[in-house]
Amino acid sequence: MSARLKIALIASARHPIREPFAGGLEAHTWSLARELGERGHHVTLFAGAGSDPALGVHELPVHRAVFSDAARADLSMTDPSSLAEHHAYLRLMVDLCQDGGSPYDVIHNNSLHYLPVAMAPALRTPVVTTLHTPPTPWLESAVQTSPGYRGNFTAVSDHTARAWAPLIPSARVIHNGVDTRHWRPGPGGTDLVWFGRLVPEKGPHLAIEAAREAGLPLRLAGPTPDRAYFDRRIAPRLGDGVSYEGHLTRDELIALVGRAGAALATPCWDEPYGLVVAEALACGTPVCGFDRGALREILTPECGRLVPWPDTSALAEAIGETLTLDRAACRERAVRHCSLEAMTDRYELLYEELMAA
Repeated sequence: MSARLKIALIASARHPIREPFAGGLEAHTWSLARELGERGHHVTLFAGAGSDPALGVHELPVHRAVFSDAARADLSMTDPSSLAEHHAYLRLMVDLCQDGGSPYDVIHNNSLHYLPVAMAPALRTPVVTTLHTPPTPWLESAVQTSPGYRGNFTAVSDHTARAWAPLIPSARVIHNGVDTRHWRPGPGGTDLVWFGRLVPEKGPHLAIEAAREAGLPLRLAGPTPDRAYFDRRIAPRLGDGVSYEGHLTRDELIALVGRAGAALATPCWDEPYGLVVAEALACGTPVCGFDRGALREILTPECGRLVPWPDTSALAEAIGETLTLDRAACRERAVRHCSLEAMTDRYELLYEELMAA
């Protein structure tokens, strides 16, 4: 793409966009902002406090209101954190609406909040919203705010596009990408690895069951936002070959995944994409997981195995085959189909089309 654009990226306000990442959405937004900037675009990232200043961050104006006793006693009182997030996005969108979205050429919404979607029709600047999740009531309502407004939507997988198709039939699929220059091949090994947010819907407790049944060591890594779940379902099972390595930086995580013989992916929900699968493949590490959501769009028989959820015995049995897969084929799959470069090429093409229109 020859034109250098002024691009506004709208990120999540709940977690800072910086390492160590709170989750895949934060990692995706950080990588996209960096790659667009390295390609010469002027990027402004609207994100939560504490985000990486190297990304050209404008902090979302999260105002912590002080409520009176009367307001707190109101039975309709909204959770204060949700109210603060609402007002942050409202302030941002009102500011953008005052001048129609200038000085930006395109606004790319990567948040999960409904207001950037609901207020997009008020802007003259084209707004792209990437659908990172299955349909939610708030987002579905926002899409229907302006009858006749079709919007510009992308989906992170065919699976996610199909989920939204009844309401948004024209969402363009642009698969998420990982920086294969940074997520580089490792030597492999005999241990298993599981990484991501340690929360019930990601199923790390099932990964422990499968690893134990397979008789192989398992290393867990990632943030623990649901401490009660971690304390109840994970901590008591540590030891005897299962260890928790902590919430690692990207470089530390790359080293850990690269030393593993296989990565386990155990979603207990339909994954809209599955960034950890692409990251593991980029390290040359094959993946063994549950066949849920978009994982089958990333994995092929050359680089992984999928079994029905939640059959941990089938998962344990499939680990043996997974360990024999060619690490070079895993890396090749990531470079050709899951790269940050390919993803950004597609977004640049979309930006160009929107500006031409």
